[in-house]
Amino acid sequence: MVESLQIQSAPEREKWGKQIEFVLSGIGFAVGLGNIWRFPYLCYKNGGGAFLIPYFICLVTGGIPIFFLEVGLGQFMSEGGITAWNICPIFKGIGYGTTIICFLLNVYYIIILAWAFHYFVNSFCWELPWSSCDHWWNTENCFRGKNTSSAVLAPVDPVIEYWERKVLKISSGIEEIGSVNWELALSLLFVWIVVFFCVQNGIKTSGKVVYFTAIFPYFMLTALLIRGVTLDGALQGLEFYLKPNFSKLTEAQVWIDAGTQIFFSYAIALGCMTALGSYNNFNNNFIRDCIFISCVNSSTSLYSGLAVFSVLGFMAKELGVPVAQVAESGPGLVFIAYPKAVTQMQYSSVWAALFFFMIILMGLDSQFVGVEGFVTAVVDLFPNTLRKGRRRELFIIVVSIISYAIGLLMVTNGGMYIFQVFDYYAASGMVLLWFCFFECVAIAYFYGVDRFYENIATMVGYRMNSWMRWCWLYFTPFVTMGILIFSTASSLPLTYNRDYVYPQWAITIGWTMALVPMSLIPLYFFWHLFSQTGTISEKWKKATEPIIKNNCS
Repeated sequence: MVESLQIQSAPEREKWGKQIEFVLSGIGFAVGLGNIWRFPYLCYKNGGGAFLIPYFICLVTGGIPIFFLEVGLGQFMSEGGITAWNICPIFKGIGYGTTIICFLLNVYYIIILAWAFHYFVNSFCWELPWSSCDHWWNTENCFRGKNTSSAVLAPVDPVIEYWERKVLKISSGIEEIGSVNWELALSLLFVWIVVFFCVQNGIKTSGKVVYFTAIFPYFMLTALLIRGVTLDGALQGLEFYLKPNFSKLTEAQVWIDAGTQIFFSYAIALGCMTALGSYNNFNNNFIRDCIFISCVNSSTSLYSGLAVFSVLGFMAKELGVPVAQVAESGPGLVFIAYPKAVTQMQYSSVWAALFFFMIILMGLDSQFVGVEGFVTAVVDLFPNTLRKGRRRELFIIVVSIISYAIGLLMVTNGGMYIFQVFDYYAASGMVLLWFCFFECVAIAYFYGVDRFYENIATMVGYRMNSWMRWCWLYFTPFVTMGILIFSTASSLPLTYNRDYVYPQWAITIGWTMALVPMSLIPLYFFWHLFSQTGTISEKWKKATEPIIKNNCS
């Protein structure tokens, strides 16, 4: 029996209009740019088809159990990422920490959409602007072709010059911030306006938008795949992507990459899946929904890899180089390798526009669910204040303005370096694994794994398979902490293009963004414990006693 405390009444909390809206929102948030630009690269780098073995082991022992835990917690508590941890109050620091991470992620993730929007707009040209060396941003070293001229000492591809000199207008380092690139600033403003209108009325609007943003990218991904496999050299790219190399399985880095990819791609430890689950009806069968979302998410990673590497195989054959030489990860794939590939296709402008429109849609639904997750956490923390009238909408405006202002730093000449600091530290694998470990500890050992199993049975009407119980108790904490330790020990210094080394003060700022939310778990733990009255045993009992709404009893 769960202890209950009556809380002060607040304006009624909304629910999903249709359950499919939760499923599509979950797919939209989990299926993001990491499925396009990270998984295919890791797959080929770590043994092709053999990489699927550590990937699925980490998936069923780490990613899916945490995914189920967060959605189930949100549905049971009907609360966002902070107040849902009233189920184990002494670990409420998890909620505060993940909310900070979510805010930082929202600030820098949307920069990718600003870049993609810039490329999308500039795709509507007869000749793509990154396909030649005839523009003001090109240098005397710009050269396009298989063989470089003897007059060009250090040839640079026009695609790279367009990315660095036209889009980023990149400086020599983070020490040289420079001025704001107003083309990107306007792109960023446009994307923030779109996100605001998607989330201004909560899930009433965002739940409808996902019908388009979560489904339509699959049509375009399929179109790109069909086009890709018809290109000369596609088979070479697909073989490079999927051909198993089982000897790689003996390397620790392969398992680290598999684990970190799972926690990235399932968008856990951010509080957002808890927020999405909190809008479910109490008796919704979230187990069925989570299984479906998980299958779609992992299948999309494999599917997108087919589209990406079929095109990269074509590109490698056209240039007369190995596929490994053109395969990239991260922004390099989306804004250098793929744009270069489409310049060699017929109707290149059409395929470029389709590709970047897909990137925008896949990023948009991740972004507005991220913003919704952050807003939900804060609104549920102050329900009597922020749920009244138009205060929630005003709060979203404030959040958007602050986020846009910080984001302006990332569209300066030194913005790419700042973006990398955020990306490398703020929502890194190390941070996410830390929170996943303590989420399992809090539910399995403090709240009680058997009690949580009973709560789930109360919601869905049947007892879940015992696999999750074993994962929450043993496998998931072991996997998350193991990967955390090994990935931290093997981490490399942050660099840009392997040449530029960040100054110590920038690295310190990065570590601060990582360690502040991580430190909230132990700090809140001891503060909450010793703020209680009575003896040590009485303090402990009060600090760990669940605070749960009566309608969840």
